Amino acid sequence: MTKRWLGLSASKEGVTYVDVEVPHDDGPIVVLADDTWKVQKGDRAAAYNVLHQQCADYIRENGIEAVYVKASAVAGKGAAKLGMLESAEVRGVVIAAAASASSVSQLKKGVVSRTYGERKVDEYVADDSFWDEHTTGGKLRKGSREVTMLLIAARND
Repeated sequence: MTKRWLGLSASKEGVTYVDVEVPHDDGPIVVLADDTWKVQKGDRAAAYNVLHQQCADYIRENGIEAVYVKASAVAGKGAAKLGMLESAEVRGVVIAAAASASSVSQLKKGVVSRTYGERKVDEYVADDSFWDEHTTGGKLRKGSREVTMLLIAARND
C-alpha cells in the first residue's frame, strides 16, 4: 500500500511543495505535484491566513499522511536579516497548518547530508541520474529537488 507524503520548503515569497506517493516496496517515489504557494502581496497577516488555509485544505483534500518540512538553519554570523525572519514566519504558518491536518516532521538539510548515503544533499540535488532512479511520475523542477530529498531520506529512516 502506498503512502501519501508532502514535502515543504518555505521562503519569504512562498512555499515550494512536492506531493508524492511512496510505494510500499523499494521502487521510486511517484511525484504527483510540484508547485509553489505564493504569499499574497499586501498585508502579511491576511496573506498568512490565506496560506494557512491553502496548506491545511490541500493536506485534508489529498489525504496526506505525513508532512516533511525543511527546517530552519543558521545562516552564519551577524544579525538576522528581514528576509530570513519573514521566511521563518512563513515556515511557522505552514507547520501550524500542516499540523492541523497531518503529522509533521522538520528535517535539517545538514542532518540529511550526514545520515543519508555517501554524499551531501547538494551533490544528490545536482545528479540527474539519481533523480531518474529515485522518482517517477510528474515533472519535478530542479529547484524542488532539495525538498524532495527530505522525502527520500525520510523514507529510508
